[in-house]
Parts: sequence; C-alpha cells; structure tokens
Amino acid sequence: MANETTPILPRQKRKKIDLATIIGLVCGFVLVLTAIFLGGDSKSFFDIRALLIVLGGTLAVVTMCFSLKEIAQTASVVMKTFVYSGRDASEAANHILEIAELSRKSGVLALQGIVDSLSNEPFLHKGVALVIDGTPGEEVEVIMSREMYATIQRHNKSTNVLRRAAEFAPAMGLIGTLIGLVQMLSNLQDPSTVGPAMAVALLTTFYGAVLANMVFMPLANKLERNSAEEALINNIYMMGASSIGRQENPRRLEMLLNSILPPAKRIQYFD
Repeated sequence: MANETTPILPRQKRKKIDLATIIGLVCGFVLVLTAIFLGGDSKSFFDIRALLIVLGGTLAVVTMCFSLKEIAQTASVVMKTFVYSGRDASEAANHILEIAELSRKSGVLALQGIVDSLSNEPFLHKGVALVIDGTPGEEVEVIMSREMYATIQRHNKSTNVLRRAAEFAPAMGLIGTLIGLVQMLSNLQDPSTVGPAMAVALLTTFYGAVLANMVFMPLANKLERNSAEEALINNIYMMGASSIGRQENPRRLEMLLNSILPPAKRIQYFD
C-alpha cells in the first residue's frame, strides 16, 4: 500500500557511464589491433592517405546529405551514449502515481508545491504545469504527444546520420581502392610504387569496413535503443499528466501504466 505520509521527493537524474558501449567499442578495437600487431609489420596498416580518403570523404558526403546543424547535433547526441542520465521506467511510473495520488487527495493546486522540484525532468514538469493551469486532460495529452513526437523525430535524425555514415564509409573505402589500383597500374614500370599504391587500395577498404561495422552502425543502434527508452519514460509521464487532468482514480492510472510497461518492470503501487 502507498504510504500516505511520505512526501514526494524530486527524482534526480543519475549520471551513468554506459559501460556496454565503452567495453564493446574498446574491446573491438583492441582485438583488431592485437591481430595487427601479432602479424608483425603493424606499420603497414596505418596510412594517412587512406585515412583522409575514408574519414574525410565519409564526413563530406554525409554533410551533403544533412545540414551542419544536424551533423553537430549528432556529435552531441553520440557523446551522450557514453555518459547518460539513467532513468528507470518503474521508478518513473511510481513517481507519477505519487503525484496523481497527491492531486486526488489534496486537489490539483496542491501540485504547485512540488512543480519546481520537477525541473530536472522537463517533460514531466511541463505536463504538471499544464494541469495546474487548468488545461483539460485531453488537451494535455495532445500537447505532450506532439512534443514527444518531435523529440523522437530529432533522435531519428541523429540515428539516420550515423546510418548514412555506415553506408558511405565502405563506399569511400571502395573509392580509395580504385584510386590505389589506378596509381599502381599507371606506374608498373616503377616497382617501388606498386607497394604503397596497393597499400592505399587495401587499407581504404579495411578502414571503411571497420568504421561502418565497429563504430557508426553500433552507435546508431545504441541511439535507437536509448531513444526508445526515453520515449517509454515520456509516455508514462504523458499518461500520468493527462490522467491527473481528467481527475481519474490513480488506481486506473496504475493499470494503464502497467499495460505499456514490460512485464519485468510492472509496478504494484497500491498492492
């Protein structure tokens, strides 16, 4: 049973290091580098020309597909995959039920005493503020759903940037391979140029494959996962705010929240 005397305390976002992202990225490169160094001549795997073709070419082509603002936004979002604000869906559901119970017992205006403590959760803060202002529950749901959709669209843009980079990196590697082959074939009379040209031809393909499959695509998948988790949290807050606006029984809200929560995260606030 919910404790009627427990005050509603603000939930602080917990900054967490995403060890899965860091461990996966580091281990992948360590394994590749280990295989290179164990093979003997490790210097042959590093060529500035090949890096310029793949990295510079991929960045240039991706920039053509998007705006500079979207590229900068993607860089910012990618950094958040390593350190992010951890939020648990069950905790969010319990939090909004505490707020709904307070509103049910003391009236909507009682939420004025806690709205400032929700500033670390902008989406929830906006929903509660709308309810305090007397916005009908149906309108609260429409406003918050539109904002949630806009947030998802912004996240999708960043994911699309990384997916395009994953597509273009191997293509730039192929272009580098063709450049190296042309240079090699045009200087067959000079055997000393065959080796460097062939190195560029093969290394660009290698760099393109590594960047696409070990950096861009995994990061795109992680962003997609994080976006889905944030959408679930925001959906919980939207359902809670609109339910409070309609002055529904918090027990009904609990059932609605459990209908969208995964089985392992379903709550029993009133049981």
